[in-house]
Amino acid sequence: MNATFANNLFRQSIQDYHLTDHVDTPISNPYSPEDVAFLLYQKNWIDTVQWHLEDIIRSPSIHPDELVVVKRRIDQSNQDRTDTVEQIDSWFFGQFQVITPKPGARLNSETPAWLLDRMSILQLKIYHFREQVDRPSVSDEHRQKASQKLAVLLEQENDLAQCFDELLEDIRNGDRYMKVYRQMKMYNDPTLNPVLYTSQV
Repeated sequence: MNATFANNLFRQSIQDYHLTDHVDTPISNPYSPEDVAFLLYQKNWIDTVQWHLEDIIRSPSIHPDELVVVKRRIDQSNQDRTDTVEQIDSWFFGQFQVITPKPGARLNSETPAWLLDRMSILQLKIYHFREQVDRPSVSDEHRQKASQKLAVLLEQENDLAQCFDELLEDIRNGDRYMKVYRQMKMYNDPTLNPVLYTSQV
């Protein structure tokens, strides 16, 4: 497990999604559910579908009824994304349980899986800015601006990859340690969202 391994899986998921480029395309995860690659592929597929749902909901011609449906899909997608991140962190936690942190080891505020979340979204940005650079019938100015932003994203890709690999190395060496925090989202829970639980009375 390292940044290259994760980024390659994210790119594979993005490429597979764009074979059909449709938000209703069912996921066909090529990895075994027992393999962490399964979770990484699933995580990015969720992100990729949500990326395109976010495009759809901003259409000026979207019908209000469709807008509500898409917004609810995005809410569910956010919940699925969070659940998958927590599954990935649970996998990491299991891997690192055998390691005893050194005296003075530091707790990292961002877990490995939440860093992977940022890396997954970043791969989507890189993919779509490359599309803009290669987009036909756009002005040179548009292409130049897209190229400049793509260059920044590629620099960020290297930086995040380094941060991820260094975090795992520090945890393995006992210099840092991680905890798994549940996000405890309230808006989808009918017992915690006041709009939902008061409507049941």
